[in-house]
Amino acid sequence: MPVPTIADPPVVVQSGAKPSQQSMSKAERRELQEKQRAAKAALKEQQGGGKPQGGKAPAGAQPKPPQTPKAPKDQQAGPPQAKIPQATGGAGPSKTKIPTTPHRKSFLAESPWKGGLKDASAAAAEEASNRQSHGLRIFTHFGQPKPIIAVKGEIHPAIVRLGLLFSEFKICGANARCIATLTAFKQVIQDYTTPPQHTLSRHLMTHLSPQITHLVSARPMSVTMGNAIRELKLKISNIDIDMVEQDAKNALYAEIDNYIRDRILLADELIEELAGNKIKDGDVILTYAKSSVVEKVLLNAREEGKKFSIIVIDSPPLLEGKVLLQSLIQGSNPIPCTYALLPALPSLLTDVSMVLVGAHALYSNGAVYSRAGTAMVAMMAKANSVPVVVCCETYKFSEGVMVDGFSKNELVPLSISNKHSNLLKDIDAEPNLEKLNPLYDLTPPGYITAVVTEVGLIPPSSISSIPLALGKTNM
Repeated sequence: MPVPTIADPPVVVQSGAKPSQQSMSKAERRELQEKQRAAKAALKEQQGGGKPQGGKAPAGAQPKPPQTPKAPKDQQAGPPQAKIPQATGGAGPSKTKIPTTPHRKSFLAESPWKGGLKDASAAAAEEASNRQSHGLRIFTHFGQPKPIIAVKGEIHPAIVRLGLLFSEFKICGANARCIATLTAFKQVIQDYTTPPQHTLSRHLMTHLSPQITHLVSARPMSVTMGNAIRELKLKISNIDIDMVEQDAKNALYAEIDNYIRDRILLADELIEELAGNKIKDGDVILTYAKSSVVEKVLLNAREEGKKFSIIVIDSPPLLEGKVLLQSLIQGSNPIPCTYALLPALPSLLTDVSMVLVGAHALYSNGAVYSRAGTAMVAMMAKANSVPVVVCCETYKFSEGVMVDGFSKNELVPLSISNKHSNLLKDIDAEPNLEKLNPLYDLTPPGYITAVVTEVGLIPPSSISSIPLALGKTNM
């Protein structure tokens, strides 16, 4: 570029263009700098460095210097300025600060992670709310009774009644809940009528879905109920679409009755015989809480004339061992029993010959899912070299794997725990105390000696072979 000299013609400024700093006096340049500082201060006050009102740059904004980042949009909005060559000698115009790039501020303003005053106050309010709610959030995934909400479809009165019995724990136990559910479904099927233009094998499945949802809202579904419902749905889907409706219903009644008879009642009779053979005269049998199949085993052994005694270990909140105790001491030939709570277990294990417990579910890795406290009983028995025998029907088998009782469990409602146990009523008024009563725990297979099923005594390491023993690939 040629160096301008005095002989060069004066630069003509286009009409409407702003005068250059070279043609200004010292006072004008100072005034221009003051305006620029005021414009920059106004930009900083705006949230995120957005555009000033009107979308135009302040008067007298500097042209973009070379080799600098892109100028803000508010400066680009002004009218174009004439290019003025600058002299190399003499005092040049005073350098002005390059305005801060507004992109950083706008990023913080638009980012969802910005810690602004509003976000900080909301987070503080949420944290305070969490502190006031003294419920343990790590246990919120445990199953609890849900409020009954309106569901699609009509709920049969038998299902409504059964849901109330479930929620109040008047029907408790895996076998009892499964039998009650299948019996209620028989009434639902009996009162069901296939709508026109529909088939029973398709529409009945839709009709049963809200009934199942209602029962699950009353209390989380057990493994036994899930297996039975899947079996029932399989039978419904296999019904011939040309079969008369009443004949199809009769076939379903028979399937339900056969399932209850074969998988529960007859299975319990075989378990009674197999487990009863392990009881000898003079034995001291320890059992925990209440299991319907263990109760049948002990009563059957008494009927056979065997002389043995029983230690019933119990724990709150349900204290189910009291019900088992009443059953064992009744009749003309009562069984000598000792009743104690779980903390007294170490002092009683020295005289025990065998531990006999029930199960809520049996998983493919050999773990036993049972009433909370069973794992402690099994572990302490193992430490004292006492065999632990679990009585469990094969329909309680689950192909899933569980490694602890934390990933899946159920909480006893406070109304039920207060009803069955008076031990903690003195501290009910404590505002910062939360009662937590998990209903089940998981016993690792290493603490179990054998599992008695209707197909025989099975070691925990061979639990996964149960479906093959039944002649099927799945349950």
